[in-house]
Amino acid sequence: MSIHFSDLGINLALQQRLNDLKIITPTEIQEKVIPIVLNDKEDIVALAKTGTGKTAAFGLPLLQLIDVNNDAIQAIILAPTRELGQQIAANLISFAEHTSQVSIATLCGGIPIKPQIERLKEATHIIVATPGRLADLVKREAIDIKSISYFILDEADEMVTALKEGLDSIIKEIPKARRTFLFTATLPGTLKQLIQNYMAPKVIQIEANMTTLGHQGIDHQYVVVAPIEKLEVLLHFLNSKAGQRGIIFCKTKAAVNKLSKNLAINKFSSGAIHGSLTQGIRDRIMGQFRDGYIDILVATDLAARGIDVKDLSYVVNYHLPDTYGAYVHRSGRTARAGASGLSLTIIQQEELKDISDFEKALDIRFEIFKKADAKSIEENNALIWANKIFKTKVNKTIPEDFKAQIKTIFHHLTKEELVDKILSDYMANIKNVGGSKEGTKRNAKTK
Repeated sequence: MSIHFSDLGINLALQQRLNDLKIITPTEIQEKVIPIVLNDKEDIVALAKTGTGKTAAFGLPLLQLIDVNNDAIQAIILAPTRELGQQIAANLISFAEHTSQVSIATLCGGIPIKPQIERLKEATHIIVATPGRLADLVKREAIDIKSISYFILDEADEMVTALKEGLDSIIKEIPKARRTFLFTATLPGTLKQLIQNYMAPKVIQIEANMTTLGHQGIDHQYVVVAPIEKLEVLLHFLNSKAGQRGIIFCKTKAAVNKLSKNLAINKFSSGAIHGSLTQGIRDRIMGQFRDGYIDILVATDLAARGIDVKDLSYVVNYHLPDTYGAYVHRSGRTARAGASGLSLTIIQQEELKDISDFEKALDIRFEIFKKADAKSIEENNALIWANKIFKTKVNKTIPEDFKAQIKTIFHHLTKEELVDKILSDYMANIKNVGGSKEGTKRNAKTK
């Protein structure tokens, strides 16, 4: 017999809204967390993978616990990135449509602070924020968080590393007599230290959907490449996924820029986000990706936090992540809401030993992705070349008399003959280039 939200204690107004959103059956994390938030007084540490419904797990009972007759800030929800913060706030506002008395404000970095200061002059019950911006507002005395009742940390494993300074300053300001709900996909030592220092001794620990990443429908694969062939193998893979959407993760901003430039040159429908881009550009690229105007997003780990886009077929780790937690967050972008997806990691020979470490640490199994052979790569490069020609914008400044001369040369050829000749010329040039490269290598070896 399946469990319903009414069995968990969710009130009628929220149940009706969930029905409107076609959210009928609670996920495992929601089943375990909601009754404790509503009925107990303890702190919670919840381990759950991305895409398992964590926002509703803390958001639904929180909306129900808010005292709408009290205009003070009663709850703070912290997220590591603006994108995730906006996503959480949007979900809460959607859940609360039938309980509109609850006032929710989003205080994230990357946008002007003055409108946020003005917004805080109004009655506000729930704050969704990034640590840096909230710490700044506290320092400016634009917000009073000294009497909150609930403190929620989402994707806490990220905040205890990159955003620890802002997080620490906020925790010093909030009351000790509060309830803290911490949600994370991994539990590194730094996070265990935070739990020990700042949460109640009798904290309730919950695990959901943690048996193995493979149970989420994610197919983990890896392919070993030489440095010189890495880009071509990726382009071959992307062409095989034409019309499908995915994210490519790089380790650095420079790598994101370089790869996105190569994708643009080769006319792939793509965009890039990283921390050095302005928030306006990041929002525009993310909007295009969410709305389906671009198929491929190239991103760094932190910039991609909070990306919740449906129907992502694959994730590519163009560089192996530094931590197991980063891999969990990366691969968790695909296979969401019960769907299946592929997480492909492109590595070099010396990184092969790391794959077994990831398998042991995360209790997953990697399969070998069959690398395209030289003939397939050559044919794929020709397809990319043809697509580049097809998508090339016509240069309208070319003189008509010159164009007429060119047309005269080709005028007696059929379309099929013209294609045959252009393709034959392309293949001959490629072989000549390849031959000269091999000759250069041989000459270098003999010197």
